[in-house]
Amino acid sequence: MFWNYTDGYYYLTKAGYAALIVLALVLLALTGFMRSRKNGEKSAHKLSVSTITFAGVSIALAFVLSYVKIVQMPWGGSVTLLSMFFIVFVGYLYGPGVGLAAGLIFGILELIQDGGTYMLTLFQVCCDYILAFTALGVSGFFKGKKNGLVIGYIIAVIARGVFHVIGGYIYWMDYMPDNFPASLRAIYPICYNFAYLIPEAVLTVIVISLPPVKKAIAGVRNMADRA
Repeated sequence: MFWNYTDGYYYLTKAGYAALIVLALVLLALTGFMRSRKNGEKSAHKLSVSTITFAGVSIALAFVLSYVKIVQMPWGGSVTLLSMFFIVFVGYLYGPGVGLAAGLIFGILELIQDGGTYMLTLFQVCCDYILAFTALGVSGFFKGKKNGLVIGYIIAVIARGVFHVIGGYIYWMDYMPDNFPASLRAIYPICYNFAYLIPEAVLTVIVISLPPVKKAIAGVRNMADRA
C-alpha cells in the first residue's frame, strides 16, 4: 500500500515515497528521450544526455535550495533561496515541454519533502504540489523572447500562486477558526500565498539582474544552445 488513511488525512508510506521517487526518475528519462526523438535520430543520444543532465542538476539545485527557508509561513509555504528560479530556467532554456516536466518532477519531490504526511484529496495534492510546481515550466513559452527569463519567471510564479489560491479556497479555508472575519475570506488565500511568493520573486529578479549573474546565465544559455 502506498498510503494510509487516518483522522481524515492520507499519509504516504515508505512504499509511497519510493514510488514517487521512481516516478520522478522515469519522468526525467522520458523527457530527454521525447525531446531527442523530436530533434532527429542523428543527435538523439547527445541531446538526450545533455538535456537530462542539465535538467537533473537544476532540479537537484532547486530541491536543495528549497530547504534553505528564509521565511517559513505558519500554514505551509516559505520564502526560499531562489529555488523556483532553477525550474524556471530549465523552461527558459529548453522550452515549455521540458520546463513543465521539470516542474512536475520538482512538485513530486516537494510532495515528498513536506506534503507526504498531510494530504486531503487527490485534487488538493494537485493544487498544492503537482499543478502548482508544474506551472513554473510556463517560462518555456518565453524562450528566445526579449527579457524572456524575467518575464517568464514572473508569469511562472503567478501561475504557481493561482493553483495554491484555488486549493486555499476549496480546502484550507474550512480550517479557519469560527471567529475568522467573514470579510477576509475572499482575499485571505490570495494574500497568504503571495505573501511568500512575491518576496522570493523580488529577491530572485534582483539577483538575476546583477551584471555578474546575467553574464553567468548567458554563458549557461550558450552552452545549452551548443549542446
